[in-house]
Amino acid sequence: MDINKVKGHAAGFSAGVMWGLMAPVAKLVLAAGIVSPLMMTGFRMAGAAVLFWAASLFVPHERVPRADLLRLAAAAMLGIVLNQGSYIFGVSLTSPGEASIITTTMPLWVMLLAWLFLREPITLKKAGGIALGGGGALILVLGGVSAATRGESPAVGDLLVLGAQLSYALYLTIFRNFIRKYSVVTLMKWMFTFATIAIAGAWIPQLHAAQWKAVSPTELLGTAYVVVCGTFLAYICIMVAQKNLRPTLVGMYNYVQPVTAMVTAVILGLETFTFVKGVAVVMIFSGVLLVSLSKAKSGERKVESAKEKRTLG
Repeated sequence: MDINKVKGHAAGFSAGVMWGLMAPVAKLVLAAGIVSPLMMTGFRMAGAAVLFWAASLFVPHERVPRADLLRLAAAAMLGIVLNQGSYIFGVSLTSPGEASIITTTMPLWVMLLAWLFLREPITLKKAGGIALGGGGALILVLGGVSAATRGESPAVGDLLVLGAQLSYALYLTIFRNFIRKYSVVTLMKWMFTFATIAIAGAWIPQLHAAQWKAVSPTELLGTAYVVVCGTFLAYICIMVAQKNLRPTLVGMYNYVQPVTAMVTAVILGLETFTFVKGVAVVMIFSGVLLVSLSKAKSGERKVESAKEKRTLG
């Protein structure tokens, strides 16, 4: 058994769980009207930057050349600024259910982009696994969608959430080999720093204008969850997964999010576990297994190996 792949799968699953809880938590905080989508995005980026710089004090220092800093800045724009910003704004305008439906498309974009940029072949097992997992995710999400939960501008919100999936899929594929040069902490401290700088001009004025005395403990705890678990810990996990698994397989763990939402609702007594939901869960994890078993052609593996050697060299 390849221990690195086991670590990758465990990390991808953990990230999916934490992100699965983030949509309803973020919606709860934003619904109060005090913390705006831009403020929430700023908290995620600045809070994660501080946490990763603090974590860097306890790991070996890595020198990053100026050329690689520019690459990290570009990665931050795709993987953090556009992804997080579009998602938070989108969730504020649409329903968590509709947002969850759209997030199920991300593995499809990763598969297509990995084929385009990395020449990762689209095999029958891979396409079948994505279709199977996506079908299971849609069963879970559609079962919980309610017209009463629709946001103020669902069409705009849905487009923003879709943009978040596309930007992250681009990040997973374009920067897949580059990120293997550095540790997770080094990568994340720089990426979140660049992301924070990018939105500081719009974010900081809102901090001064907010009515902080009206913020409840629930909203503070919700924001803390988004920053610590939904961002800091989840990004550590997804980076570990990205270092050890193929981009398409990393994207498949996006399907864990609706499973998490369903299990949480059952535990809280908001839903009941049914046979159909059980079938949907089996479909999702069967899809992950199929994609995991899908092997690239030998020629494609050699090309990928050569690319990685050039990048790491």
